[in-house]
Amino acid sequence: MQEFINRTKELESLEKQYASNQSSLVVVYGRRRVGKTALITKFLENHKNSLYFLATEEPETQNLNYFKVQVAEFTGNELLKSAAVDWYTVFKTLVEYKTETKKIIVLDEFQYIGKSNAAFPSIMQKVWDTILKNANIMLILCGSLVSLMKSQTLDYSSPLYGRRTGQIKLKQIPFYYYHDFFKGRSNNDLLPFYAVTGGVPKYIEAFRGYTDIYEAIEQNVLNSQSFLYEEPYFLLQKEVSEIGSYFSLIKTIAMGNRKLSSIATNLGLKQTGLTKYLKVLIDLDLIEREVPITENAPEKSKSGLYRIKDNFIAFWFMFVYPYQAYLEKNETSFVLLQIKKRFIQNYVSFVYEDVCREKMWELSAINTRDFHFTKVGRYWGNKTGEIDIVAIDTIGGNLVLGECKYTTSPKGLSILHSLKEKAEAILKLAKTNNVHYILFSTAGFTNELIDEAKRNKNIKLIHSL
Repeated sequence: MQEFINRTKELESLEKQYASNQSSLVVVYGRRRVGKTALITKFLENHKNSLYFLATEEPETQNLNYFKVQVAEFTGNELLKSAAVDWYTVFKTLVEYKTETKKIIVLDEFQYIGKSNAAFPSIMQKVWDTILKNANIMLILCGSLVSLMKSQTLDYSSPLYGRRTGQIKLKQIPFYYYHDFFKGRSNNDLLPFYAVTGGVPKYIEAFRGYTDIYEAIEQNVLNSQSFLYEEPYFLLQKEVSEIGSYFSLIKTIAMGNRKLSSIATNLGLKQTGLTKYLKVLIDLDLIEREVPITENAPEKSKSGLYRIKDNFIAFWFMFVYPYQAYLEKNETSFVLLQIKKRFIQNYVSFVYEDVCREKMWELSAINTRDFHFTKVGRYWGNKTGEIDIVAIDTIGGNLVLGECKYTTSPKGLSILHSLKEKAEAILKLAKTNNVHYILFSTAGFTNELIDEAKRNKNIKLIHSL
């Protein structure tokens, strides 16, 4: 049985909607396997008068028939099972059935019905406006095809636009909660697991029984019988029509081509021809466009870089996709050897930087300093190089600069001196001299650096996340 971890805010949001004295319409969406159904199931545990319906990819008429039968059983109306009815009539029957507490209606994989019948969102608009809106019920529309859920329920062009009283975009579980899944393990030991599973509950469950990350990868990703072996195909095939084009684009970014010009050159395309593909992948939360944190107009910045945002997708395109021919010939040992050569240095170390930047928000929230950040990100420039962490307090004029080292040897004063040298260029951009330094290292720090941090309150050292 899966353990339910995190999602406190999401559950509180659903409970708040339920407690309302009026009807509520909540849209819950997010990528496949992120735990939407588990969240709703957990919420329904405390509410007995609920009807959960899972739509299928069959024609709308079949879904209507299944829903009708389920409503008949819920209300005890046997005549409804054999009646020829429409959606309006079934919902009317459901609303007229009296219960002691507020009814909850869940339509899971909602987008499948709309995909079968483009008019279905309009039908649901009429049902909501004329039946459900004033019936003191809670309607939850849930779906895993992000693009369809947005177009059918959230976009301005959708008939349901403006009807929702709340929405939850369910995201991956943060690294902060990994120790709840892997009891007794240090956070530093869990970083490689996070680097592959990326906070997706279904993936985490597959990896929970392992202590060796490479064994877990071999059994759950490189194994052609595993559901993760071709997971990116399943993630994208229902979201996009030209899956080959999107695969080529993601592969190119995974290879290290992060500038728009480099991506276009590698693919042999004009930059303008990539725009629509990049937008779709950004909307799906698979990639993102980064700019130096000091940019005042990010959307106009010429320093933008594209990166794969989803950890598993990044891992798969870097270490699995290029070697699928070997895996198909059962040469798993060879592929695993290639992964071992580059996994830590070329991949996990960069994921560690992401986790450290997330840690900065946590440190800000718990008042480790007498100011709070308003922006956290990275900085890079032709002359300066890269600074892993730049946290800006725009109100108080404070600046925090940091470095992240996923390493096996303690870091000394040289890392601090290097950071201070790189800081000179960014001080002008941030327009402040009130600088603090934060250093992350999985292997800790030398005595000299620890002593320096004790003497200087503006230096903070973090060994364990």
